[in-house]
Amino acid sequence: MIDLDGARVCVTGGARGIGRATAAALAEKGAIVTIGDIDIDAASATADELGVRAEALDVTDEKSFREFLLAAADGHDIDMLVNNAGIQLMGRFVDSELQALHRELAINLGAVVTGTHLVLPHMIARGRGHIVNVSSMAGKVSTPGMATYCASKFGVVALSRAIRAEIVGTGVSVTTVMPAATRTDLTSGVTLRLQPTLEADDVAAAIVASAGHGRSEVTVPRWLAPMGVVEQGVPERLLLQAKRLVGGKEPGAFDPGGRRAYLDRTQIR
Repeated sequence: MIDLDGARVCVTGGARGIGRATAAALAEKGAIVTIGDIDIDAASATADELGVRAEALDVTDEKSFREFLLAAADGHDIDMLVNNAGIQLMGRFVDSELQALHRELAINLGAVVTGTHLVLPHMIARGRGHIVNVSSMAGKVSTPGMATYCASKFGVVALSRAIRAEIVGTGVSVTTVMPAATRTDLTSGVTLRLQPTLEADDVAAAIVASAGHGRSEVTVPRWLAPMGVVEQGVPERLLLQAKRLVGGKEPGAFDPGGRRAYLDRTQIR
């Protein structure tokens, strides 16, 4: 747990959506915020609007991640890292391009491994620091039509849980934040019928609050917390019927026109 006033905080994927909202909320608390994003033009525009700092960041590249953290530290220590960058493919696994699936895993899970591994030794050495790994309710409940997205988010949950067990007593906290479907570019063109939905500010508030309480896992909204137990305890046949009721019979169906801009920007199919 850390005091955000004057804390140096890094947010990956900070140009838009949850990352942008989180940077804004952190800055309001007095944190010295650096956002990283592969789209440096968008990140710079966001930084100018919010009064924070922007640096180019390719989260799949270790050298880029190291340089980002070094620039953000500016000779000081990183107090908090928010591993937020992520992309989402939609559609049946068998119909997806293999290269795109591996890129999704690299951004959503591999980058969390990299970022956490880079900041954790320094945090442990000084006995203080906080890491937020942004997962999803897809890390608790599998969803047809987004298989590797679910795999990556399940991975973030498991990775964070194992690391927490390793660092007990070090003074460093790791919180996994698992939001429901959030209305950002990532869900553009996606059918969200019968699903609880959030705004980016809702998730940002949970991320910021975690710096003060350091709880292990946070679902947004909180009442969704038991869903992981439901996923494990209910027979898969019955779960499939429920998921078809919520998501439709066609796994990963989406509106191509409504999602085109997002797919073009992230270069995924």
